[in-house]
Amino acid sequence: MKNFLLFKICLIVGLFFPLAIAAQGTITGTITDVGSNTPLPGVNIIIKGTTNGAISDFDGKFSIDVAKFPVTVVVSSVGFNTKEIVVTSAQNIKVSLQEGVSLDEVMLIGSRNPSRTSVDTAVPVDVIDMTELTTAGPQVSVTQILNYVAPSFSSNTQTVSDGTDHIDPAQLRGLGPDQVLVLVNGKRRHTSSLVNVNGTPGRGSVGTDLNAIPAASIKRIEVLRDGAAAQYGSDAIAGVINIVLKNNVNELTATVTTGANISKNANDHDGGVDGEKTQIDLNYGIPLGDNGGVINLTGSLTSRERTSRAKPFSGSIFSAYNAVEWQAYNAGFNLSELRTDLGAIQTFAQLVPYFDNSLKTQIANANSIEELSGYNIATGTQGTGILKGLPNYTDQELLVRGQTRDDYNMSVGQSGLDQGQFMGNLEIPFGDKENETKFYAFGGLSYRHGDASGFYRAPGTGSGRGNTLAYINGFLPNIESDIIDKSLGFGISGKINDWNIDLSHTWGKNTFAYIITNTTNFYLQASSPTEFDAGLNGFQQNTVNLDMSKFYDDIMSGLNIAFGAEYRVENFFIEAGEESSYERYDINGEVASGVAISANPSLKVTDFYGDQPSEGAQVFKGFTPENAVDAKRNSMALYVDVEGDLSEEFLMSVAARYEDFSDFGSTLNGKLAMRYKLNENTNIRGAISTGFRAPSLHQQFYSKSNTLFNDQGISQEVGTFTNNSRAAKLFGIPKLKEETSFNASLGFTSKIPSANLTITVDGFFIAIDDRITYTGNFSNPNDGSALSDVFDNLDIGQAAFFANAIDTETKGIDVVIAHKTNIGKGTLTNNLAATFSKTTKVGATKGSDILTNAGLLNTYFDESSRIYLEMAIPRVKANLANNLDMGNWNFFLRNAFFGSVEDTGNLTGGGHPEIGSVVVTDLTVGYNFNDSLRLTVGANNLFDIYPDTLPDYLTSSNQFVYSRRVSQFGNNGRYVFGRISFNLK
Repeated sequence: MKNFLLFKICLIVGLFFPLAIAAQGTITGTITDVGSNTPLPGVNIIIKGTTNGAISDFDGKFSIDVAKFPVTVVVSSVGFNTKEIVVTSAQNIKVSLQEGVSLDEVMLIGSRNPSRTSVDTAVPVDVIDMTELTTAGPQVSVTQILNYVAPSFSSNTQTVSDGTDHIDPAQLRGLGPDQVLVLVNGKRRHTSSLVNVNGTPGRGSVGTDLNAIPAASIKRIEVLRDGAAAQYGSDAIAGVINIVLKNNVNELTATVTTGANISKNANDHDGGVDGEKTQIDLNYGIPLGDNGGVINLTGSLTSRERTSRAKPFSGSIFSAYNAVEWQAYNAGFNLSELRTDLGAIQTFAQLVPYFDNSLKTQIANANSIEELSGYNIATGTQGTGILKGLPNYTDQELLVRGQTRDDYNMSVGQSGLDQGQFMGNLEIPFGDKENETKFYAFGGLSYRHGDASGFYRAPGTGSGRGNTLAYINGFLPNIESDIIDKSLGFGISGKINDWNIDLSHTWGKNTFAYIITNTTNFYLQASSPTEFDAGLNGFQQNTVNLDMSKFYDDIMSGLNIAFGAEYRVENFFIEAGEESSYERYDINGEVASGVAISANPSLKVTDFYGDQPSEGAQVFKGFTPENAVDAKRNSMALYVDVEGDLSEEFLMSVAARYEDFSDFGSTLNGKLAMRYKLNENTNIRGAISTGFRAPSLHQQFYSKSNTLFNDQGISQEVGTFTNNSRAAKLFGIPKLKEETSFNASLGFTSKIPSANLTITVDGFFIAIDDRITYTGNFSNPNDGSALSDVFDNLDIGQAAFFANAIDTETKGIDVVIAHKTNIGKGTLTNNLAATFSKTTKVGATKGSDILTNAGLLNTYFDESSRIYLEMAIPRVKANLANNLDMGNWNFFLRNAFFGSVEDTGNLTGGGHPEIGSVVVTDLTVGYNFNDSLRLTVGANNLFDIYPDTLPDYLTSSNQFVYSRRVSQFGNNGRYVFGRISFNLK
């Protein structure tokens, strides 16, 4: 399946790339510095009054397709005076820029005025040019690029966290992954189907899988750092990330990046090389027709190996019975029969070299297996036994087996990954050129196969999880994933009586299938399969938009009026896995009935000591038919957005949005934003708004039981229940409702032409009421009550829910400083960006009377939840990037500062482990052999920095030396890479 999908992606790319049609209506050109006559990369070139534009490459070259002539081409760059040029026909132009006033690129988000720049907006917007970053930077995935470029953005690869190992949760301004809205080409993108229920940042949330979009397909990323639910709808509490796809033509770009972690702590701290990674990217744009049509296609293939950062396992591995089993195994004895053969056990026990004579005598004199195990098969009761509770023989048994403790390590580090991606962007002008009518479409296909592991099931692991009848040395179970992401958006835009009209439809679907390998269902013993289809979860979304806007240049100093409507349908579904992935069986291989087992305990499947683990596939129990769901909802929205330049100095924007959801009702939100020009170079800006986030279908309908492990490696069976379940009613947990928010921001932007400097500073405040959290784990009361029956019938010990449990406040300041200057014949670009933020819970936990009276509010929102909310991601984050272009050479240096975080573990003296702040350095060097070929080499985390280690008692027997709950920048150490870039025009 995996290879077939990858083949299809390669085939599609291969079929389209050779097609070339002669370009018509194309403006090409070269941008240079008038002082040094050197090419200027990263310059913004745009057709005035539109969002059609390009960015110059490292040679200062650009290409733009236009629908009609004449047009006015606006050329701008930080540190240079803007230049406007009237172009009357398709031609090649040369533009020289003079140092002076700096401008940024025209934005698609934050303002519906088609000519507004990021410096001129009333709210902060970051413009991230992907050309430079994908060419010079070490990172190749969207989340990692943003993590090192945008301080307000946080995302890291997780480890031993079930599905979260395969999709990186991404956060903006310290809020949840589901509190940032993602757009592609200005259109809402669907979220992932994964629900983050393990112990990681973003716990209890549903985010968007940004890594399903190949970085090579992206022209730029716009990050709106302000609440925008009144403009764009649900989820935009922290802000909006808009991904603008490439639309260049007549240019083939091919890039091969390969590298690995060369680190002192690679290979479980032995040092050396691991985490090998190779990525191949292809991008090609094809002109279509005579009116400036374009199709731009991108294909990407990635292969990534695991990393391993555990130390030798320090816990107990074997029981005394395992020692007897090993002797029988080497003798070829049937281990399934050994458990019921007293004589065989006595015989093989005499062969264990480290059992002393006294113990061997006790075993030889035993009259029953119960005397050895302490378990009575007939009654199902457990007591003391000769082979039970003996000293830890792990080190002696390792010598007998010729093994070391390293053989029982977990796979702690990044998961393995194979991924294929395809993305396309299409524009076809048609009809009357005066009305600028065009059909557009964009979309893609991504297939990712992930390979991660859980906790090692050692032979002597409690509850019999090691299933030595299937794996004599126990096993390391794997959670493999098949993640398929599909998207398609299309529409028609144009003008009717000077009104800009845009009618569009976008569709997206994400499915996450779980394949559990190298594992067993304990209750099938030696006959258990070792691979299980554990089911899947999926999400799809259809959105129809009608947007209308008109700019009046004769009203005040300019007035833009926009309004529109949206209709959206969402669908979350869970499909059950195969029966053996979730069921419990009796000794006859029949599905176990609780009533029958109680009446006849001899039907129970147990280990030698009478212990039983959870049912289903070890490490990840499959979705059951009871978990299966097919939930749908729809919503409709109306909005109006008015932006006016009341004078040359004063800009005001007012927006309102009404939205109605079929499952929880309606909401009305508004936004007021202003910008005042103190002078030609300095603006003051601010905004206030209300917002909301509808509870996701995932949070309303996801249910499942999982085996979770605490910091000491002790397992807990935890069930996640929906809010309409019987358990929720018994706990008094209500139906989910929307989160509501209030946002306020105030800041300034300043340009200092004499210093080629741009500065922006923005303070922000975000208050969220009824924030949805994933609760702590409620324990089985074991009191014979109706609630206790729910736990017993599902064979779980603890339960968790999604709930509107708390109110929060987030405060912070964002600072961005951009500088550009010439050094000799070279150009040096310096960018400093920093975020200082703090999120806190305010007020009392919002629990029911049932929870309050039972004293369970500290479970409803527990201490771990507080850490994930307030301390799990850096509250201070900054990066300083320096990029020097000198002739054919390019030097890229970036220092990223990650502030301290806290782990959720409990220190013996109270409090939680603090993981201190660090600086991570990236360095790359590039050389252009000619206009078509470039070589780049470098490193991420050049100095091989690691986060602080945890105390030994919080490492799960020396496995999680670094926190698996929180992560500032990962724990893989130095990554060294090389990249070859081929560009043909």
